[in-house]
Amino acid sequence: MPVLIIVLVPVAAALPCAVLFWKRSSRRVGTPQRATYEVLHTASQAVSVLRGGLTHDTAVKAAPSLRQLLGTPTVAIADQVSLLACHGSDRHAEALASHLRGVVTSGHAQLLSASDLGCAHGGDCLMRAGVAVPIAVDGVVIGALAALGPSADAALMRTTAEVARFVSTHLALAELDASRTRTVQAKLNFLRAQISPHFVYNALTAIESFVRSDPERARDLLVGFAEFIRWSFREHSQYATLAEELRFVDTYLELERARFGDRLAVSLRVAPEVLPVRLPSLVLQPLVENAIRHGLERLTGTARLEISAEDGGHEAIVTIEDYGAGVDPGQLADVLAGRTGGHSVGLRNVDERLRATFGNDHGLTIETGVGAGTKVTLRLPKSCTAVSGP
Repeated sequence: MPVLIIVLVPVAAALPCAVLFWKRSSRRVGTPQRATYEVLHTASQAVSVLRGGLTHDTAVKAAPSLRQLLGTPTVAIADQVSLLACHGSDRHAEALASHLRGVVTSGHAQLLSASDLGCAHGGDCLMRAGVAVPIAVDGVVIGALAALGPSADAALMRTTAEVARFVSTHLALAELDASRTRTVQAKLNFLRAQISPHFVYNALTAIESFVRSDPERARDLLVGFAEFIRWSFREHSQYATLAEELRFVDTYLELERARFGDRLAVSLRVAPEVLPVRLPSLVLQPLVENAIRHGLERLTGTARLEISAEDGGHEAIVTIEDYGAGVDPGQLADVLAGRTGGHSVGLRNVDERLRATFGNDHGLTIETGVGAGTKVTLRLPKSCTAVSGP
């Protein structure tokens, strides 16, 4: 009997990362290594802030580091609407804001003269000239960066443009992070919406069957059903501990035991040291439900299900194995590739969420064959360990 082992490993997209180095003549340093360290340290301070996107708060926090990188008396940052931050001096802020809006609108850099800045202080002003360059993400201008000083030339224009590109790169990464978070949340919301009407009907039918014969059991099952629904739809974190996920699975299995009776034999083996490991919420229950619905439900004899969570060194290794009908290799391939419409979306959803959280080498590993049962394995990095719940 053929057995299919599928390990899902798509090609990961690589994000290029550029690091900008230069030496500012206005600073005395002991060695080239020291100069490099100071530039990288200053740049990292700006980066850590800019990964939060371009807002008033991030602009105010990043401006001092950007000013230090440029070595000019004043640096200003604007978005598509207004001047967000002006670090050094705000003497020409009003005129500067107008020119930054022009840069955002046109998408072209500007060389700013004293008259452009409305400077009437003559040689006493340290900010009587400057440059303004656009900040763009994915080809769209979202803001502008300006550097002001006693003079402005092509060299300052080139340097400011490089710093703006540096800013743009990390704002693009910030948008990528935000997009990834939105995608993961959307997948979680979608999975919540996939609670099987078939399961709900069977659970309520099982509860109803005990109302007269065993009212106490019926009450306990109804409490468990309410807890299952509450956990499924509550606005909890995107993550849970393995202990919480297993408790949720136990609630689900208690409802299924009421329906299967003694036919459902569940074996659970868990190493205590892996219980605090974090994983995406609602990962285990869809896999257990998939095993029961597609692997065990049609069996006439004992329906055996084994769940284990073992310590694998730097990983927690979780397996869900049923001794049921198994899956045709071609059908499973269609499910994992999303070619089955709305059928078995839980399996694919869980795999995608695991990859989005831990990386492409942490998707589901599935071993199956017609009549051979199905074994699903998850490898969860133990570095994602929580002291308490999410």
